[in-house]
Amino acid sequence: MENGKPLFSRLIIGAARNAKLVSTDLDPTFLLTIGKRDLISQNGWNIFFDKVPQKKYKTYNVELEKSAATVKTVGSRTVVTISSLKADRFSGNLEITFYNGSPLFNIAAVMSTQIDSTAIVYDAGLINRSETWKKIAWINTRDSLQTETVITADTSKNLAVKYRTIAAKGKEGALAIFPAPHQSFYPLDEAFNLKFTWFGNKYRGMTDGFGIGIRQDLEGDRRYVPWFNAPPGSRQRLNFFCLLSAEDENTAFTEVKKFTHNDSYVKLPGYKTMSSHFHNEFIMQVVLANKPIPEVPDFVKVFKKTGIDIVHLAEFHYTAHPKGPDETRLKELHALFEQCKRLSDNKLLLLPGEEPNEFFGGHWLAIFPRPVYWIMSRKKDAPFSENHPQYGKIYHIGDKNDMLKLLEDENGLAWTAHARTKGSVNAPDEYKDETFFKSDHFMGAAWKAMPADLSEPKLGKRVLDLMDDMNNWNLKKTVITEADLFTITPENEMYAHLNVNYLMMDSLPKFNNGWYPVVNTMQQGKFFGSTGEVLIPELTINGKRSGETLQLDNAGFANIKLKLSWTFPMNFVEIISGDGAKVYREKIDLTKTQAFGSQLLQFKTKLSNRTWVRVEAWDIAANGAFSQSFYIKH
Repeated sequence: MENGKPLFSRLIIGAARNAKLVSTDLDPTFLLTIGKRDLISQNGWNIFFDKVPQKKYKTYNVELEKSAATVKTVGSRTVVTISSLKADRFSGNLEITFYNGSPLFNIAAVMSTQIDSTAIVYDAGLINRSETWKKIAWINTRDSLQTETVITADTSKNLAVKYRTIAAKGKEGALAIFPAPHQSFYPLDEAFNLKFTWFGNKYRGMTDGFGIGIRQDLEGDRRYVPWFNAPPGSRQRLNFFCLLSAEDENTAFTEVKKFTHNDSYVKLPGYKTMSSHFHNEFIMQVVLANKPIPEVPDFVKVFKKTGIDIVHLAEFHYTAHPKGPDETRLKELHALFEQCKRLSDNKLLLLPGEEPNEFFGGHWLAIFPRPVYWIMSRKKDAPFSENHPQYGKIYHIGDKNDMLKLLEDENGLAWTAHARTKGSVNAPDEYKDETFFKSDHFMGAAWKAMPADLSEPKLGKRVLDLMDDMNNWNLKKTVITEADLFTITPENEMYAHLNVNYLMMDSLPKFNNGWYPVVNTMQQGKFFGSTGEVLIPELTINGKRSGETLQLDNAGFANIKLKLSWTFPMNFVEIISGDGAKVYREKIDLTKTQAFGSQLLQFKTKLSNRTWVRVEAWDIAANGAFSQSFYIKH
């Protein structure tokens, strides 16, 4: 706690007699970049179409004044709070959290401002004051371990790595640094690998000494770049994780990768993983552009390696001819269907899909249980459907009534894409009373971790709140997760921007037989959404599963049986319910949990006068999973 001395004098791992000294004399470092949020032009803090780096901004060193320290126990954690931190208009404290049973700890600059319309980005890491690190190590985008000898005078450089991790080899072990795998990335259209780690001397010309750390690119993908929200009074956690290994850097990486299952989605018996909303544009930019068609395109390799069983595409995003000419549109659809059929096998079901953005208002996606030929225009006196000599039955759609009839005739589903943001700023709210929205064929909405806010213990509140609203509108709607990404390559940082739906399905349908089981499972609410680290393999309320209707006992209680598995230590489970007007929340504290566990929770909760209930579960890195809704009979 003396000024001028490193905050961490020693990092040691192991039992007392055999403890290994990993590193000495370390100082945490934080750079906070402060910009301006546009709260006026669109939809307040939910804005995505913001270009913060094109406006005035400035980066500040977060200064630590060691004035006081406290230590407290929170469940199985030890939290050390050191006062105080300051960076321009932001102030707060340093929090270091140690997790019992794990060589993992978290370092966070917890800071807030009272100034409105603030957007932020941060860089962070550890500076080594005693020059005890021997090597720096990382895994490159080709998944190969790289090392470099430390030369303390070398100017810092930014690295494109896999697993978002960088490590330093110390005296008798290794220290790895990595961010929260999803929360630490603000939403972008592209999942480009923007060199999210750094090492070297005088990082950005602002730090003092040789260090390693994590970073965010201020310019993002140079499209829409919203950064992180920092509303007045919110406690922003500018944080990173550290993991110690008594072995070497390779062992450290192996341990870090376990927290995200090697950046993949694990198999669960009785479930298939499904991800949606990919504007890969393989058809228009490769197949119909007369370019060589790879036997197995990169995007297919990425999906398979990531453990996704079912991929729902969103092709033809302002690149094709949705309204015709008819033969051009039909040719494009045919190419899409043929490529999905060719690339589907017993490990991956590749489903055709579009983001039509016609007829209903806002942006929306559609899925049919088999290939359907339809044109998004209908000339006067043209029939709704007709037989085509090459493609068979085709549809002409002219308005929202035609669109609903098509969904009904072909057992399709539609849902609001990126609800309440992007091109759906007012959707689905603006059409919640429309016939098409009340139909069973309008499934609901899609969830993504946006906007980003480092003060929240969970991700994607925007659509979770919408889920509650739709329930209180007395509509039975479901919410799938969506990626909403463009380019998909092995070099990209895909995992940070991905999420999946675990569909309750025993087997993967074959493309040629249609995929009605996928559509039916989505419509029935027989699934849960997840970022991958938290899983809900079992959830019943009074013996019923999500999407079903349950009855309470005479006292208004329900029995919840919830099986969870996780990698990072858990934070809490939340039981959310409503009565058609209000939303009620009951938190179950899980701070006693340790890393890499599973638990069957059984408890009673009172749901008198409620009409619906659902469950969420979140860990210490804001990774999570959420169920679909259960309905309550009275």
